[in-house]
Amino acid sequence: QQLAQLQKEKSEILKNLALYYFTFVDVMEFKDHVCELLNTIDACQVFFDITVNFDLTKNYLDLIITYTTLMILLSRIEERKAIIGLYNYAHEMTHGASDREYPRLGQMIVDYENPLKKMMEEFVPHSKSLSDALISLQMVYPRRNLSADQWRNAQLLSLISAPSTMLNPAQSDTMPCEYLSLDAMEKWIIFGFILCHGILNSDATALNLWKLALQSSSCLALFRDEVFHIHKAAEDLFVNIRGYNKRINDIRECKEAAVSHAGSMHRERRKFLRSALKELATVLSDQPGLLGPKALFVFMALSFARDEIIWLLRHADNMPKKSADDFIDKHIAELIFYMEELRAHVRKYGPVMQRYYVQYLSGFDAVVLNELVQNLSVCPEDESIIMSSFVNTMTSLSVKQVEDGEVFDFRGMRLDWFRLQAYTSVSKASLGLADHRELGKMMNTIIFHTKMVDSLVEMLVETSDLSIFCFYSRAFEKMFQQCLELPSQSRYSIAFPLLCTHFMSCTHELCPEERHHIGDRSLSLCNMFLDEMAKQARNLITDICTEQCTLSDQLLPKHCAKTISQAVNKKSKKQTGKKGEPEREKPGVESMRKNRLVVTNLDKLHTALSELCFSINYVPNMVVWEHTFTPREYLTSHLEIRFTKSIVGMTMYNQATQEIAKPSELLTSVRAYMTVLQSIENYVQIDITRVFNNVLLQQTQHLDSHGEPTITSLYTNWYLETLLRQVSNGHIAYFPAMKAFVNLPTENELTFNAEEYSDISEMRALSELLGPYGMKFLSESLMWHISSQVAELK
Repeated sequence: QQLAQLQKEKSEILKNLALYYFTFVDVMEFKDHVCELLNTIDACQVFFDITVNFDLTKNYLDLIITYTTLMILLSRIEERKAIIGLYNYAHEMTHGASDREYPRLGQMIVDYENPLKKMMEEFVPHSKSLSDALISLQMVYPRRNLSADQWRNAQLLSLISAPSTMLNPAQSDTMPCEYLSLDAMEKWIIFGFILCHGILNSDATALNLWKLALQSSSCLALFRDEVFHIHKAAEDLFVNIRGYNKRINDIRECKEAAVSHAGSMHRERRKFLRSALKELATVLSDQPGLLGPKALFVFMALSFARDEIIWLLRHADNMPKKSADDFIDKHIAELIFYMEELRAHVRKYGPVMQRYYVQYLSGFDAVVLNELVQNLSVCPEDESIIMSSFVNTMTSLSVKQVEDGEVFDFRGMRLDWFRLQAYTSVSKASLGLADHRELGKMMNTIIFHTKMVDSLVEMLVETSDLSIFCFYSRAFEKMFQQCLELPSQSRYSIAFPLLCTHFMSCTHELCPEERHHIGDRSLSLCNMFLDEMAKQARNLITDICTEQCTLSDQLLPKHCAKTISQAVNKKSKKQTGKKGEPEREKPGVESMRKNRLVVTNLDKLHTALSELCFSINYVPNMVVWEHTFTPREYLTSHLEIRFTKSIVGMTMYNQATQEIAKPSELLTSVRAYMTVLQSIENYVQIDITRVFNNVLLQQTQHLDSHGEPTITSLYTNWYLETLLRQVSNGHIAYFPAMKAFVNLPTENELTFNAEEYSDISEMRALSELLGPYGMKFLSESLMWHISSQVAELK
């Protein structure tokens, strides 16, 4: 009876749950394939060493981590049993039998209730291969996980610390390990040693690696913003194993160390990287030719900075609040900005790097590899064919190909090297890579050189992709706001819109439906950031305009009356005993500086504006998900809107009291405003004349493009409603000698002096403001009013 409702809904259930159900089936099939492959690897007794057969070892460790994280994520889906059960019930109702995958799928869900515990049992036979691969990290991981002081003492990433070696190529025996993600290594070590935990008791190297990784982080990223709290999970797993008290104490000590020291250690690293990347970017922008020999430095710098930013992002969300200071970095924008600068150099000077490495491959690498191959004591036929093809491929390269814009593609060569690693790493291989480490190291270097020729964009994604920000949008927006609030950082604010260009690299061809969602998010964030930057600049410009209008207002003729009256009074009266009123400050006093350390409000505004404008002017345009954004256009449109509002605002028209600014005073203010806007061209490449033409032409019409009243309509109203009405009432008359209207003596004094609004100088100012169209509109309105009054008289 309880399931009767499901009977009616069965076709809906089948339709809606099929996608979820078959995703679980895919996970199960993936798991089967992984288990089969791991068994094959064990049976072949494959040799793993990250410094020799890099691709094989890296992909092996990645496979295990992908498998582990997938099973952990599966166990976090709370409705997994309900989905599978419901789907199967509806399947039975419809087809009269269970789905054929159901029994195995149900069993897998039950078995992996506690995934890591189940996998620890599962990995007992694989622990030899896995521990060998992990222990080979002893040469790489500790060297990468150093403190900022050690980096500083080694003058890491510095091109100018040793000028004599500036042109020497940056070399290493383990090229691909130098820019390997620290994040990935920590995942390998922590999850890997949980799965083959037995080795921790017998091998000191393994234990040191594991402890070092546990002290560096409190949580790891499983997928995007899904995190895994390592210390608690490891402790819960080891608590039930006899004789593991020592390991549990290790975990607790490492947890203490991670909570108390990791934050400050990573903060210092970010501080070091800011200056190191700045130096690197500055030297390379001056001497882009160094991108050839020092390409490795660029990718190391990008990878180190990317690791630190991702670490901060992950931990800021998942850390105890008492140590919050280490997880708020107000200078993060600067680090991201220098990363973007290095990325831009690589993209711009790609051909320079190609020329360098094409010559390197054909002139040096091919010769050395050929010698190595000739000196091999044993070389079976298949291996020999592959090696010869490497040498031939490299020898045939020439600079002319780069100059002719030929597209290079070494993917086949890299795949062949991967195959060769597999052939030569099994226990029965006649040519064992374990005995020919030099060959492995040489080939790893060659592979790096080929990537410098044909995969620069892929290398940038591999070492500096920050698309993770897409999933931490609150933190992302908060960092942007902090950046704008801090005057010293606002020049780096363009880094945030530039990061939105990374977002599409986190999409995958097997999940196309995500593209729209992520693309829309990148567009809306980029639009918001550029809009906020333009608003901030507009507000600073408005403040400067206000100050300048106040200064130019002090120069108006009406303000000299007081000075003249004081001078007259001094002549007519002798100084009385009392002190007269204090001397008024004359205009221009603000420009006289007694001390260059005194900073005025205007100085601060100009500094803040120049910093922000550097950012707005940094790139002419950027492409986000096939949409082009132009930061300067945001500023132009905001300035147009604000200039329009300001002109109308400065008219100070008050309908109730019928007050309005004198045309000459408004003209002075508008000119002061325009002078400031004209100076913006010194900071940003925008066409201010276009802004003036758009705004001032609209002000000569009755309404502007938004349907709002303009100065033309305000002055026309005032002259008709206020001045002309008082003329008809006989309170104001025209005085030919003065060529102006004047007030006539009446009982009720008028609130304004007609002469101040109608003499020649005011009319000139008015005609300059309203232009020919505005004056035509004013005169037509006046004539219509007058003619209707004449008609009344008749």
